[in-house]
Amino acid sequence: MPWPKTMAPVRMERIALLAPSDALRDALVLVAAAGVVQLDSTGPQDNSVSNEAAQRLQRLGSSGPTPMLCAIAPDLAELENAGRADLLAGETQLAERAAAAVHRDEVAAVTGWCPGSELDALAVALGSVATAVVPLPRPPGVDPPTLLGGQRLGRSFAPLVRTFGTVPYRDVDPTVPAGVAYVVMFGMMFGDAGHGALLIAIALLLRSGRIRRFAGLRQLWLFVAGAGIAATAFGALYGEFFGPTGVLPVLWLAPMAEPVRLLGFAIGVGAVFLAVSYAIGIMNRWREGGARLALYAPTGIAGATLFLGVTMAVAGVVLATSWLVIVGAVTAVTGLVLATVGLFSESGGGATGVAQTGVGAFDLVVRLGSNLVSFARLAAFGMTHAALGWVVWQATVALTGLGMLGVVAAVIVFVVGNVITFALEALVAGVQALRLEFYELFSRVFVGEGNPFEPWRIPTFTPEVASC
Repeated sequence: MPWPKTMAPVRMERIALLAPSDALRDALVLVAAAGVVQLDSTGPQDNSVSNEAAQRLQRLGSSGPTPMLCAIAPDLAELENAGRADLLAGETQLAERAAAAVHRDEVAAVTGWCPGSELDALAVALGSVATAVVPLPRPPGVDPPTLLGGQRLGRSFAPLVRTFGTVPYRDVDPTVPAGVAYVVMFGMMFGDAGHGALLIAIALLLRSGRIRRFAGLRQLWLFVAGAGIAATAFGALYGEFFGPTGVLPVLWLAPMAEPVRLLGFAIGVGAVFLAVSYAIGIMNRWREGGARLALYAPTGIAGATLFLGVTMAVAGVVLATSWLVIVGAVTAVTGLVLATVGLFSESGGGATGVAQTGVGAFDLVVRLGSNLVSFARLAAFGMTHAALGWVVWQATVALTGLGMLGVVAAVIVFVVGNVITFALEALVAGVQALRLEFYELFSRVFVGEGNPFEPWRIPTFTPEVASC
C-alpha cells in the first residue's frame, strides 16, 4: 500500500563502508563529521587504543565532555597533558567504531544505515580517502531506523511525534497531519486574534535566532507560527482581540453566548480527526500485517467501521432520520463483530480467551464514546479563554470611569491581565491539545514502536597545537 513520499519516513539504505585498513581512521573521521550514518556497533572491544583513550579520559575526571575528533591521529598522552577531555572522548568513540570493523586482507569494512538522499554526498566525501560506499540488501526481519521530517514543515512538527514515540519504519509518517491537527485544536481553545498575533511575533523572533538562549528552538518557529495563525483565525471568528474589546466583529459565534453550538462544533471536529486517525491506522495495519490485520484490528477497518456506524446512528438521531439510524446501527454491529473476531484470534481461544474478548469489545465501545466526548474540551477551554478575556476587559472598562488614576489603573489591569491570560491559557491549551493528540488520535495510529535513527555525529577539530 504505497503513499506519497511526504507521508512516509525518510528512506533508509543499508550500506557498507569499504576502506583501506590504514585509512580507516580517516574514513571514520569523515563519517562522524558528516553525521548522516548510523553505524552498527558490537559495543566497546577489548582494544588497546580504546582502552588507552578511555583510561586517559577517566584519569582527567571530566564528566560527559562534548566529544570532538582530531583531523589527524593525535598523541593521546599529549591530549591528556593538555586536558583535552573533549578530544579524548572523541578518540574513545572512534576506537570503539574501528574495533567493530571487519578486516579482510588490506580492507576494513563497517556497516550501518544512511538516508538515501545523503548517499551521493557521503560517497563524494569518502572518495577523498579511497573509501567506497556500497549499498547492501536489508537483513531479513530487521527494520531500518526511522527518521521523520524529510520536508521543512515536517521537521518543524517532528518533535510532536517523537515525544510520543518512534514511528515504525513501515508506518505512515503522521508528522504533518498531526501537526495540523494540533495547531487547529490549540487555536480553537486559544481563540484570540491579539494573543495569536503575539504568538506569530514570537515565532518570527525564534526564526531570527536573535535570542541565543532559544537558538535550539529555531526549527520550531513554523510550529509556533501555525499555532498563532490558528489562534488568530479563531479569534477573528469569535470576535476576540485581547478579549471582547469590540475591535473585531463576531464573524461566527461568541463562545460565551453560544456554548451549545460551540460544543457541537467541537465534537464534529473531533469526529473528523478520529476519522483521519482511523484512515492512517488502516494503512499502518496493512503495512504491518497485511489485509487480515487491517480488516480485524480494532485500530483498522473493524474499528473504523464501528466508528462510522456510531457516527451515522447519532447523526440519524439528531436529524430525526430513522433510516440513517438503522444503517448506522447495522454498520456499527458489523464493525464490532469484525473487531471481536480479531480480539478472539489474538486471545488464544478457550474460556479465558472468551472472557478477554468480551472485556476487550466492551472497552472498545466505551473508549470510542469517551474519545469522541473528550473533544468537548475544545469548546470548554475556548469558553474559559473567552471568560478570562471578558473579566479583564470588564475590569478595564470599569476603571476608565474613575478619572486619570483610573485610566492608569485600567491600562495596568489590561496589560497585566492579558499577560496572565496569555501565559496561563497558552499552557493549558498546549497541554490539552497534546493530550487529545496522544490519547485520542495516536492510540489509533500506532500499536508498536520503531527504532530511532541515531547517526554518529562528532565535529572535527582543526588543530593549531602540537597535541593534535
